[in-house]
Amino acid sequence: MSDPVSTGTTPNPSESDPPAGGSAATVAPSAEDTPEGLSGAALAEVAPEILAGSLGEYFGAWSRRIRNGESGMLPVIAGLVIIVIFFQLERSAFLTSQNLVNLFVQASIFIVFGAAEIFVLLLSEIDLSIGYGAAVGAFVIAELIAPPVSLPWWLGILCGLAVMSLLGFVQGTLITRLGLPSFVVTLGGYLGFQGLLLEVANADKTAVGGVINIDPNSPIYKLVNNNMSVTLGWIILVVVVVVYAGATLARSRQRRAKGLTTPPTGVTLLGVGLVAVGGIVLMLICSTNRGLALTKVEGVPYVIPLVLIVLLAYTWLLGRTRLGRYIYAIGANPEAARRAGIKVNRIKTIGFVLASFTAGIAGLIYASTQGSMSVDINGGQYVLYAVAAAVVGGTSLFGGRGKIMNALLGGIVIAAVFNGLGLMGVSAAVEYIATAIVLIAAVTLDSLVRRRATAH
Repeated sequence: MSDPVSTGTTPNPSESDPPAGGSAATVAPSAEDTPEGLSGAALAEVAPEILAGSLGEYFGAWSRRIRNGESGMLPVIAGLVIIVIFFQLERSAFLTSQNLVNLFVQASIFIVFGAAEIFVLLLSEIDLSIGYGAAVGAFVIAELIAPPVSLPWWLGILCGLAVMSLLGFVQGTLITRLGLPSFVVTLGGYLGFQGLLLEVANADKTAVGGVINIDPNSPIYKLVNNNMSVTLGWIILVVVVVVYAGATLARSRQRRAKGLTTPPTGVTLLGVGLVAVGGIVLMLICSTNRGLALTKVEGVPYVIPLVLIVLLAYTWLLGRTRLGRYIYAIGANPEAARRAGIKVNRIKTIGFVLASFTAGIAGLIYASTQGSMSVDINGGQYVLYAVAAAVVGGTSLFGGRGKIMNALLGGIVIAAVFNGLGLMGVSAAVEYIATAIVLIAAVTLDSLVRRRATAH
């Protein structure tokens, strides 16, 4: 059989998932390989589900990966626990249901911006324009659903996201076709989209002072400011857990029947159990009355399931599709990917389109949070938060390693820092300094992990 790298033919992606570390650079052993035939370092590089035949063996393989420097999300989780304990000791209101729900809502925009940035970071690129790009998309949505246009809210959202996708396509094309650095192109987008936002606001005579208000009765306004009923929330949770459990177990059976690697049943059930426990905890927090004496406020804000849907959809995209495997391959080694027949320029352009599209969703959340859209949005700050959420969550700045769920952890960490410092009443300067320290610590950890992994 000829080697696809030498012939330049398009590779036929296997049905196995990307490695647990989220990188296509790690190659799993073939079916003929056995744990006994691998060295300790090689064992540590292999995803635990490939070697494990039971739950105990899975945790053993996972432990070897940690000792070898592949700690995954553990440092981030440990850091989040420390942050929560610190702020709870400083302000007892930190872990109240009212504050936690506020924290989740605050984190939603950081999470989605982080997910947008992850698409380009995985490709060893960067996008500095998504902050003001998101503002352009959100302004278009607000214009189209407001009088005199008064389009249906869903059509306005589609148009805004289409505009964002077009902006991402233009930038991606400039980067790939002309060979321009993504830093320079997206820096130009950072400035150009800011100017475009001002021009759009000036052209719209209904944007008084550069501000367009969103109707409080609009679903866009209710996205952040309204909650689903407690009963509906529990019903959705049960349906989601049942569907997830059924799909996961069915996929494991199919892979096992084909002779492909699959996690032990115990590991699969453990994952389903963790999803169920996480959902129950979230519902218990959100089902508590958070209103004042005469006002009852309870239920899950609509923005939370929206964010979870986005994360799950992108997790599937990166972990279960050919496009996702190609993104990891290009980020790990673009030249090898090109020689293997992957259309690198096309995949990179798609990556920038996905980043801009996702930033448009973040802009929608921003507009809903504010109840309006104006030209005074600090798009530059949101770019920094996007990179911070991705990197703090565990995505590598060097490409090829990371998961969409990194944005979830990173966004929650950043929101926790801002929320806790806000409860303490510190100045904005201290908030920025604290966020900078968290970001630098995350990048330092990323560099140390890569250095240790390379040494092995």
